[in-house]
Amino acid sequence: MVLYHCRLDIVEIKGVKWNYDRYEVIADGVVHGIGVVFALIGVTALIFYATVWASSGQLAAAWVYGVGLVLSLGISFAYNIWPVSTVKWHLRRFDHSAIFILIAATYTPFLQRGIDDPFLAAMLVGIWVMAAAGVALKFLFPGRYDRLAILIYLAMGWSGVFAAGPLTTHLSTATLALIVVGGVLYSVGVIFHVWEKLRFQNAIWHGFVVAAAAVHYSAVLTSVVAGV
Repeated sequence: MVLYHCRLDIVEIKGVKWNYDRYEVIADGVVHGIGVVFALIGVTALIFYATVWASSGQLAAAWVYGVGLVLSLGISFAYNIWPVSTVKWHLRRFDHSAIFILIAATYTPFLQRGIDDPFLAAMLVGIWVMAAAGVALKFLFPGRYDRLAILIYLAMGWSGVFAAGPLTTHLSTATLALIVVGGVLYSVGVIFHVWEKLRFQNAIWHGFVVAAAAVHYSAVLTSVVAGV
């Protein structure tokens, strides 16, 4: 049974609080809207160019990444603008789970480039196993272990440092630099994600997410399409 607790502008369901005023929700919606629109355009272009110039493996990786990106931003958009209700509570599970999917999907095009390397192939499998475990955590224990989930997000995101060496023979310096920059943006954004007392913190956090996703999109584009 879902329990509601209301006080001023704070609404709480099962210990999870939503404390955003109308302007914060609008700002967050604008940030998400921009992200979703550009993701749809960018992924469409990526799939087109990958279909024309990339190998079948790179094309498959582009599809995995594209679906993961649009799915993650789309679910986040729906969750964050939805009025507080039982539906929002359920959307929360999908939203937080989609982050695991996005991380694994973003890794896929890069690791696919070195799929013949046993270490990189094992890491590709491992990152998806971690994503599946994260999704299970969010659905089996909704509203719990949120800080643990953040640590898992960061661990998954920065696990790429172990693949940096092997990937240098498959990716350009520019692509590797873009991957790092995107990771830094995501990590800095986490500061605002947990800074709940800051007004517009949710919109700021998602601004970092959209910016980081754009940087990683550029890295995927150079990796899949340019074949560098």
